[in-house]
Amino acid sequence: MEIQPSSGHFKLWSELELHEFHDKLVIKAIESPNQGFSISRSDGQIEPLNGDSSSASPSKVSTIYGVAGTIRLLAGMYVLVITSRKEVGSYIGFPVFRVMSMKFVSCNENSRLSNYQEKRDEAYFRNLLKVVESTPGLYYSCETDITLSLQRRFKLAEGRMSKPIWKQADPRFVWNRNILEELIENKLDGFVIPLHVLSFQTGQLKLKNSPATITLISRRCTRRLGTRMWRRGANLEGDSANFIETEQLLEFEGFRYSLLQIRGSIPLIWEQIVDLSYKPRLNVIDHEETSKVVERHFRDIVQRYGETIAVDLTDKHGDEGKLSAAFAVEMQKLPNARYISFDFHHYCGNSNLDNIQVLYDQVSEDFEKQGYFLVDAEGKILSEQKGIIRSNCIDCLDRTNVTQSYLAEKSLNSQLQRLGALPSTECISMSSEDFEIFRTLWVEQGDDISLEYSGTHALKRDLVRYGKQTMSGLIKDGISAISRYVLNNFQDGVRQDAMDLMSGRYSVNRNNPSPFQLNGFESFSYLPVASALLIGGLTATSVTLNQAGRNAQHFMSSVICAGVAAGMTALVKANGRQFCSRPRLCGLL
Repeated sequence: MEIQPSSGHFKLWSELELHEFHDKLVIKAIESPNQGFSISRSDGQIEPLNGDSSSASPSKVSTIYGVAGTIRLLAGMYVLVITSRKEVGSYIGFPVFRVMSMKFVSCNENSRLSNYQEKRDEAYFRNLLKVVESTPGLYYSCETDITLSLQRRFKLAEGRMSKPIWKQADPRFVWNRNILEELIENKLDGFVIPLHVLSFQTGQLKLKNSPATITLISRRCTRRLGTRMWRRGANLEGDSANFIETEQLLEFEGFRYSLLQIRGSIPLIWEQIVDLSYKPRLNVIDHEETSKVVERHFRDIVQRYGETIAVDLTDKHGDEGKLSAAFAVEMQKLPNARYISFDFHHYCGNSNLDNIQVLYDQVSEDFEKQGYFLVDAEGKILSEQKGIIRSNCIDCLDRTNVTQSYLAEKSLNSQLQRLGALPSTECISMSSEDFEIFRTLWVEQGDDISLEYSGTHALKRDLVRYGKQTMSGLIKDGISAISRYVLNNFQDGVRQDAMDLMSGRYSVNRNNPSPFQLNGFESFSYLPVASALLIGGLTATSVTLNQAGRNAQHFMSSVICAGVAAGMTALVKANGRQFCSRPRLCGLL
């Protein structure tokens, strides 16, 4: 049930107790123990509490901070609960929490009814649930929706905040929408807690003794949720991978400013399948729906955000150049979106970040016309943002983050000058302390977005923090690049399966054939096999070479071992995709 404070806004139960009985799970609100629901361990049936208390004692009682949803696998239902959280700041005055840990609680076990293959499948599904439990960057608020930008909130009808929070939220940014269905069907609105994959950063600026709060929120769209190499481009509906809406909020002397930017993978149909090479080839798929996909993508953006400028930061040579050229051709067909190509590496390589001014000169007039949203202390709207810049590189991580932070700095200067916090001749970069806070927010935001998509910190962090590359930054970038290689090749297939299971793109059904019945090469276990073949062959070659000078027999042995090692290397290289971790549940589109 909901709590209705005097302000009239909806509020979730923020602290719960989980009582585990032999025949059921019972979840109660600590603040109001008569409010709650039970889940049967025999069939997973959910029922609101009717006031009757069980005469038996629970085997375990624990405090939890929310029920993130339920999911049914082959052996029964599992409930995802939040076991710890951390308050990280506030959004328009309401507390925001970060999920620190979660766990799936098994409600009922029917494994005794499963056959051998079903038991194997269930074990894999449960392993995917473990991956889901460790999902980074999940946030929520018990008192307000954090999926809508400040401008959208002010333009929606009054009374919206009295609705359940799951009804207020933009479904694009609700990570657990699929697994909330059973709670919603049972009208447990006070327990339906939307989780969002975000980056949430906040800092305090001094501004010559006039304090201001700056908040950075990046909301990840879940329509094409996935990992770096297994979710590229767009699907047939026009939803692009790694699509993120970033809002920079400034609160100063009762005024609130909001600037929106978006990023997303190039919305063509393309792929980059891992194959053990450091940089797999990009493949633009010649699909009959390509033009419609691009049109659908930008029509949705224009309807939501207004006039759109697409800034393409990819290289103009090699595979990136081919992808960029195909993107440019499709953009020429659109009447309501402007396309700008800016080869970031060409202009800003070797720490020449000052050259990003070349890009700003191309977008500045439209960027300043688009403006930002501004509301005063009485809630009067003084200005609105009338368009948006959509930035992309290949991953929409490193180059994109540098570019967006630069544009955000330009807008922040304009906002502070308008309020009189800065003279028209000064900018935020002249205050070393405040500028450090601003840059740190953008660096940490870039790390969060990168961790969610690629599994590592962002690259080019020093360009955002210092405006140039440093030796320590180069070393960190190298470590992150190696980590990305290992994760992308040997772990991300499983991570992608976990996301597809969680998001509902794959539904578990006993009547469907097992997705894990593999044949031949596909049954090899990724990294251990590849490593064993190569290291074994090289070791044998090394040993026999050391003995080759003693007699002809040892020489022939070394030649044979070297040949075997070379053959194994060629075999691994030729079948690189087979040795990599690949998703099993869903296709690329």
